[in-house]
Amino acid sequence: MRYPEAPRLDLVEHLHGHPVADPYRWLEDPADPRTVSWTAAQDELTAEALAALPLRDRFAARLAELVHAGAVGVPVWRAGRAFSTRRDPGQEHAVLRVREPDGSERVLVDPMAVDPSGTTTLDAWSPSWEGDRLAYQLSTGGDEESRLYVLDVATGKQLDGPVDRCRYSPVAWLPGGEELFYVRRLAPDQVPAGEEQFHRRVWRHRVGADADGDVLVHGEGSDPATYFGVRTSRDGRWLVVSASVGTAPRDDVWLADLAMSPEGGPANLRELQVGVDAQTAAWVARDGRLWLLSDRGTPRWRLAVADPADPATWAPAAWRDVVPEQEDGVLTDVALVDGPDGGLQVLAVHSVDATDRLSVWAADGTGRVSDVTALPPGSVSAVSAPPEGGGTAWVGFTDHSTPPSVLRWDAADPARLESWEQAPVAGEVPEVRVVETHATSADGTPVHLFVISQAGAPDRPRPTVLYGYGGFDVALTPSYSAQALAWVEAGGVWAVANLRGGSEHGEEWHRAGMRERKQNVFDDFAAAGEHLVAEGWTTHGQLAVMGGSNGGLLVGATLTQRPDLVAAVVCSAPLLDMVRYERFGLGRTWNDEYGTAEDPTELGWLLGYSPYHRVAEGTAYPAVLFTTFESDTRVDPLHARKLAAALQHATSSDSPVLLRRETSVGHGARAVSRTVGLAADQLAFLAAHTGPTG
Repeated sequence: MRYPEAPRLDLVEHLHGHPVADPYRWLEDPADPRTVSWTAAQDELTAEALAALPLRDRFAARLAELVHAGAVGVPVWRAGRAFSTRRDPGQEHAVLRVREPDGSERVLVDPMAVDPSGTTTLDAWSPSWEGDRLAYQLSTGGDEESRLYVLDVATGKQLDGPVDRCRYSPVAWLPGGEELFYVRRLAPDQVPAGEEQFHRRVWRHRVGADADGDVLVHGEGSDPATYFGVRTSRDGRWLVVSASVGTAPRDDVWLADLAMSPEGGPANLRELQVGVDAQTAAWVARDGRLWLLSDRGTPRWRLAVADPADPATWAPAAWRDVVPEQEDGVLTDVALVDGPDGGLQVLAVHSVDATDRLSVWAADGTGRVSDVTALPPGSVSAVSAPPEGGGTAWVGFTDHSTPPSVLRWDAADPARLESWEQAPVAGEVPEVRVVETHATSADGTPVHLFVISQAGAPDRPRPTVLYGYGGFDVALTPSYSAQALAWVEAGGVWAVANLRGGSEHGEEWHRAGMRERKQNVFDDFAAAGEHLVAEGWTTHGQLAVMGGSNGGLLVGATLTQRPDLVAAVVCSAPLLDMVRYERFGLGRTWNDEYGTAEDPTELGWLLGYSPYHRVAEGTAYPAVLFTTFESDTRVDPLHARKLAAALQHATSSDSPVLLRRETSVGHGARAVSRTVGLAADQLAFLAAHTGPTG
């Protein structure tokens, strides 16, 4: 394949004693005429190559059915009203609706009505305690630059907004719906150039007032990369503020008694947890107690209580456990409900080997009451219960062949679950077989895998896609994937590896795959691939790997460390130049996960696996498809450009290295039709290089 010309710079920097070559530095600048010309040539090359893939149309047609399966969200209850999202087959985006106490439903926010082009997404939403007002956030073109609005739920009238600079902003209402706490970045003219995406503050806002007059609550003098959380109690007395620097697995937490704060002024925050290497989510519930979901000294998490009015009880030694740490499961979510006898209970979600379990616990700390045995193997996305009380909870559920749906649980019959709302499906979902197995990593650590194939498929090596992520405390639990189902239905195998760096086994599992231990993640993934071959699921010539974002780093490291392992790679929105990643997008918020090139020791970690710096000329690299999104404000597309150029120059094989890019779309949510096109290209590319699937 004749690749577009990409001049190689004789650029070598000496960083902390390390010579670091960067021959494609010029590709970091999208406006450089050389980059513009090179990118246009890559577009032409990739379009021609993808158009010639024989299974592209077949995958696109099937994906159009499977992707258009509906999705329903877990309801958030406020004063008898249920707020939730729903996407039906044929819809590009989910709509936000409200179900009234009489059962009638109305759409409150429809992104397609706001923007028929489909480039506007609903990023977040939060109803007031009384359910009469709704704060919601929209962004356009994939930039994730959320703008905050408030509407009247009864009339649909817009009461406030847009308030800009609200990316990643939680909202916490005060009773009455006239005021809320939220997070907003400082104006660009108030921060150093290049730091416009940072410098967040917590503000108190009156609905309808000019946001520039909001009261500063917290954040002055904080690290510029700090993210904040806010929560209020239903009675309006208590405010909880949390803070974490970037994605660090630790947070500081403050509590304020708003009854003791000046009217209309900043809250008097008191330290609950500051400077501690742990994570704690805190809130004051309707029973008046301070609830604490924490991994402080308990890496598999526990749920405890304290007295918000008595700081002497805030020390962990004084916490009273309600759901203690479990040896075999990670506590991931809870909901407070009223038991049959009127006593308060906790519906708890534990993850065991990446599959969720439900159980009921007494809120007085006397222990487990029962298990919810009716829950099928799969994932619980959330549990929700009305904040004012009641014996019912709603459970979000999915598995490998079930679109996101909602189940209803009742304390009067705690072992059972019943369907509340099922997501509709366009066409039939293939029947699949799921096998759970374990690979053994280089250091002897067992690595769990889900292996998905079509029910009744022949027991022989088949084209296989191995998917992974391995970072940021993210667990890969069973979930509906149109892409996986389309591949499996065509006769292939889809495997998901639960690597270190995720949260499948708690915070220790996460930390075993971050910073100086990041290589463990790549070793786990390689072991998973070897295991699939050894067990007869596939061969090296039929094996492909796929990942995005941090998972793009994963497969980038795999193809540069183990080019012999696989035949094909799909690397989406990836991080690949780990020496310079902090300089672009939100990179500086991730240095607690990866390390920083500013530190001599940590630079050594990064250079040890940075895919861009491990490319070796004359190596027979597998077929690679990079997919990037020009409006991505998290991971800059420059990473894929630089590694694509390096591989095109270095590879000695005939397998193609292609760069597919999209405009007006970013790192996160997108219209369904855009998802179909991307997924079809990815699957057709993998099929072309792993052998026929069916």
